Amino acid sequence: MKISELFADPRRRMFSFELFPPKTDGGRVTLERTIRDLAELQPAYVSVTYGAGGSTRAKTVELVEWIQREARLCAMAHLTCVGATDAEIGAVLDQLVDAGIENVMALRGDPPAGATKFERTAGGFGYAADLIAFIRKRYGRRICLGGAGYPEGHLECRDIDRDIKNLKAKVDAGLDFVVTQIFFDNRFYFDFVARARAAGIGVPIIPGLMPIRTVAGIERMTKLSGASLPEPLKVELDRCREDEAATLSLGIAQTTAQAVELLHGGAPGIHFYTLNQSPATRMILTALKTARLA
Repeated sequence: MKISELFADPRRRMFSFELFPPKTDGGRVTLERTIRDLAELQPAYVSVTYGAGGSTRAKTVELVEWIQREARLCAMAHLTCVGATDAEIGAVLDQLVDAGIENVMALRGDPPAGATKFERTAGGFGYAADLIAFIRKRYGRRICLGGAGYPEGHLECRDIDRDIKNLKAKVDAGLDFVVTQIFFDNRFYFDFVARARAAGIGVPIIPGLMPIRTVAGIERMTKLSGASLPEPLKVELDRCREDEAATLSLGIAQTTAQAVELLHGGAPGIHFYTLNQSPATRMILTALKTARLA
């Protein structure tokens, strides 16, 4: 099933989950249990990340195949430009297509560990738009393509107008839909969508939300992503810093409130960055279902 086909019904709200390949066999067993738990919530699709520099390339392919074959969920593989030639990327895509995977999240990718900036690999691609155009030329419409959007601007490009132009280039190259980077103030999302529509970008733009689990964790994630925390939330997080249970409760409440406002405001669904954990996402989505928003 192509994710783009699921958007055909404008009344349907899309809820999806992002996972990352575990590093150990024990982590794989735990993740499979998490996936089966989340499967009960009937997500529209599940995406699997692709480590910096393509470090989890084989595990990503293996995991999306397992999700689609064993968990019987629509799966999407992340694919980046980092550390790979076009021939190597083509080989990965061939493997995905041969396994029946029809959905790819096409990204430029972050620099590998230890690197301070993205470096284009010789024989590879320098921008996500190049990767998207390559996939479209190679496979036509056989693959549904998702891409990233940045409501507060990309970490390397804080100029929102320029960032919207970059997004337009990706859509013109063949994107079917956009999933945003995390944000904690919905005004960024609504402004981003308005700017995108004004620029002629008509594809669905799905907000990406990450439930806060620990203060240290979210401080690390905001530094990596460039997302900002509203001052009232920062104050409350600081107050809960040493109380993990209180932090988790605050995170669930924050994400639930965000999701409700986003859905009422016209968002086509929510993409949850789960960090391979199911309880918080399960609670939030259950609350949305109870409120008939999911």
